[in-house]
Amino acid sequence: MSDSLFRRARFRLAAHELRQLPADTGAEVAFAGRSNAGKSSALNRICDQVGLARTSKTPGRTQQLVVFELDGDRRLIDLPGYGYAKVPPTLRDHWRELIDAYLTHRRSLRGVVLIMDSRHPLKDFDRLMLQYCRDIGLPCHVLMTKVDKLSRGEAARTLLGTRREMASLCPGATIQAFSSLDKIGIDEARAAIGAWLEQPAPDATVHEA
Repeated sequence: MSDSLFRRARFRLAAHELRQLPADTGAEVAFAGRSNAGKSSALNRICDQVGLARTSKTPGRTQQLVVFELDGDRRLIDLPGYGYAKVPPTLRDHWRELIDAYLTHRRSLRGVVLIMDSRHPLKDFDRLMLQYCRDIGLPCHVLMTKVDKLSRGEAARTLLGTRREMASLCPGATIQAFSSLDKIGIDEARAAIGAWLEQPAPDATVHEA
C-alpha cells in the first residue's frame, strides 16, 4: 500500500456512540493504548501529519471514537486512551462499554494497533487488550513506542521480553520498536496496517468469541 494513502488521512468525525460511526463497510484499523503511551503521536507520524490526532501534555484528550478517513472505504479509528485518573468513573465506564461493543461488533474492523510505552510495557490494560483480541479472534500489532528513551541494548531486551510474554497472552500478535521522535519503525507500522486495510470483509457479521 502506498504511503500516500496515510498522508491523505483526514478527520471525519468523533463518535460518542456506535450509531454515530460511518457505515460499517470497507475496512478500518483501530489504535488503542494507555492515555500516556504516545498514541496520538504515533498516529500523526504514521500519517506524516503534525496535527491530525490531538497531542497534549495532559493525557486523556481522546474522549470519543475519532474517525480519520483515508479514502472512501478505509479508515483509522483512534480509541479513547485508558488510565486517565481525572476522568469521572461514569465516563470511564461508558468508554469501556463503548470500546467493548466496537471491538466485538464492528464488521469493518480488521485489527488493533496497541500502543505500549517501551519503558513500561504490558501494563494491566495492555494485557487485557491482548487477551481480548485473542478471545474474539482480532489481529493485534503492538507499537513499542518511545524507544528513543532507551539505549539500543535496553530496547532490544525489552522488545524480546515483551514478545515472549505476548506469545502466551495473544498468540499471533506481532510487535515492533517505534519512535515518533526519531522516526523509527514507521515503514514497518505502515506495512502492517496497510496489509489489514487490504483484507476483504469477514464472512461473519461480528467477531466470534
